[in-house]
Amino acid sequence: MAFDHISLKGRALRLLSGREHSRAELERKLRPHETEPGELARALDDLEAKGFINEQRVLESVVHRRAAKMGAARVRQELQAKGLSPDAVAQAVADLQGSEVERAREVWRKKFGDPPADAAERGKQMRFLASRGFGGDAIRRVVSGCDDDH
Repeated sequence: MAFDHISLKGRALRLLSGREHSRAELERKLRPHETEPGELARALDDLEAKGFINEQRVLESVVHRRAAKMGAARVRQELQAKGLSPDAVAQAVADLQGSEVERAREVWRKKFGDPPADAAERGKQMRFLASRGFGGDAIRRVVSGCDDDH
């Protein structure tokens, strides 16, 4: 093996040093670098056995990074794109649903801060929150101002 050739395991570790990756993500990113059939699967199996690839850590990492800025729908979409198990994704999203209004209120406050002056501004604020993946009920409560339940 030449010194300028990086092994699949080395490439995977380089990717994992930046952030958590799921097995499906690593397979997608490393597939073009596989030289013999089964080589990638063996490397990923070894990394998974040693604890370098961990679905729960990937899940927690995404939720931690995204929950403050994104709604449950956007977080669900990102978790599903990473190829995580549907049960784990459903559980994480269910946990986020309880704080959806509070998180939407904080995102809205940082972006706008003031209630909408007219229907056009109201629509703009609602579209912004919807693009961030917040649910319709949470958006209506935040933009209309009837969310002050504390």
